[in-house]
Amino acid sequence: MEQFDVVVVGAGLAGLQCARLLGQADLRVLLVDHKQNLTQSIHTTGIFVRRTLEDFEIPEDCLGPVVRDVTLYSPARRSLKLSSSHDEFRIGRMGKLYQRLLEQSLRDGVEWMPGTRYADHSVLKNEIVVRLDGKRSSRWIKARYIVGADGANSRVARQLQVDTNTKWIVGVEDVLRGVPLNGPPRLHCFLDRKLAPGYLAWVANDGEETHIGVGGYAAMFDPTEALDRFRGSLDHIIDMTSSTWIERRGGRIPVGGVLPRIANRHGLLVGDAAGAVSPLTAGGLDPCMRLSTLAARVITSYLATDDPAALTAYSGELFRTRFSSRLWMRRFVAAMNQPVLELAFATLRLPILNMFAKQVFFGRGSFPDVEEGVSQPVAGVENGLCMEQTSRL
Repeated sequence: MEQFDVVVVGAGLAGLQCARLLGQADLRVLLVDHKQNLTQSIHTTGIFVRRTLEDFEIPEDCLGPVVRDVTLYSPARRSLKLSSSHDEFRIGRMGKLYQRLLEQSLRDGVEWMPGTRYADHSVLKNEIVVRLDGKRSSRWIKARYIVGADGANSRVARQLQVDTNTKWIVGVEDVLRGVPLNGPPRLHCFLDRKLAPGYLAWVANDGEETHIGVGGYAAMFDPTEALDRFRGSLDHIIDMTSSTWIERRGGRIPVGGVLPRIANRHGLLVGDAAGAVSPLTAGGLDPCMRLSTLAARVITSYLATDDPAALTAYSGELFRTRFSSRLWMRRFVAAMNQPVLELAFATLRLPILNMFAKQVFFGRGSFPDVEEGVSQPVAGVENGLCMEQTSRL
């Protein structure tokens, strides 16, 4: 039976980042994903915020043009424009980025197993035996540790018997090319409980790609029907007459904050599986990168020492306090009806609340500092993260 140090389940941004750094630390890593091609079935809009762009090395050709401008819309389509003096957002070309990170992982010694599903695992005499299902057969491998990077409804989390997400929204969007810009690249965000109950609808147009989507609580709306209605209401905002439809994306987005228990002696969770998403903005790319980087450091230390104390730095309880105000605001926004949303929007024109709106969209607050409590560096990690500073819309 083949032996690996770590099996990483899921080759999204979280799994790829973690696997790559573990490979750089000279561990034998197996990366598995049910997809044959990472450019297919992408779930995220892929908006990188300024803090991520400053702290991590994202290949330039995997990013769209800079976005500095946001327009908010009330349910009645009254608008409020916000602008930043900084390069705030860039829309990732996620398929290309995933492929690039996979290539880097392979160069760092990671072994890649596409078209494979994690089925379960068992612990026998302190060894973890993982069952992986392919299209025609199953295989069993031994591992010292498992990383669950398999999304909001994580099978790995259930098998590890750590915490699982119970609160999420669902989102669906269309990706188009050929939508002309009317002014600078811009994010358009729509507060409308009928279209997007508990969240928002959006248009992200950087002049190259345009993402049009809606998100909300699944029990309160039909996402695809809402998206079709939303697209039909945008004639006065964007011109789609000569555009080319590229793909439709969709999926669950956890909004309950980082889960309290995300690690044990047999494995840990990263990305959406760990709930590493802003409860307010549903931004997950920045928390994903930071938590995955911390995970690589913690796993390397744990496997080197076999000391469970090395896992104490990887506790969701350490991070949840940073999200307490956003969890409260998530509940507040979810309870708003259309008249209250309209009234709340009107108050954003007041100077102090306008500053608050800018802080939500342009602030650098995101995932907590993750370097505290982890003293030993992991080879290669420093190249991806500024040590001085440790949102996906």
